[in-house]
Amino acid sequence: MTKADLIEEVSRVVEMTRKESEVIVEAIFDSIVRSLRSADKIEIRGFGSFRTRQRQSRIGRNPKTGARVEVPAKKIPYFKPSKELKDVVNNSGAAEPVATPVAEAPGA
Repeated sequence: MTKADLIEEVSRVVEMTRKESEVIVEAIFDSIVRSLRSADKIEIRGFGSFRTRQRQSRIGRNPKTGARVEVPAKKIPYFKPSKELKDVVNNSGAAEPVATPVAEAPGA
C-alpha cells in the first residue's frame, strides 16, 4: 500500500474529500516524525510502537575499494508491532480489518 492508497482508503471510509484525507494522513505522519526527532516514543494501542534506537559508530568497509571508513553514530527509527497486530497478520483465515469503524457524530 502506498501513501496515495492510504489517503484514498481514508477518504472512502470517512467519506471525506481526497484533499481533506490527505491533510489528515500528512498530519499523522508529521506528528510521528516530530515525536521521533525529539526522542519520544509513540504507542498506538492494538497497532504497535515507534521509537528510535541509537547505533554506535563503527568501522565499515567500502565495497568497491575495500578501504576502511568510519561510520558515525546515528539514531534509527524502529517499529515494534503489537501482539494484536501480529495475531491478525498471522491469522491467514481472517480478513477483518484491525481498525474499528468510526461512529457517526449526532446530527451529522
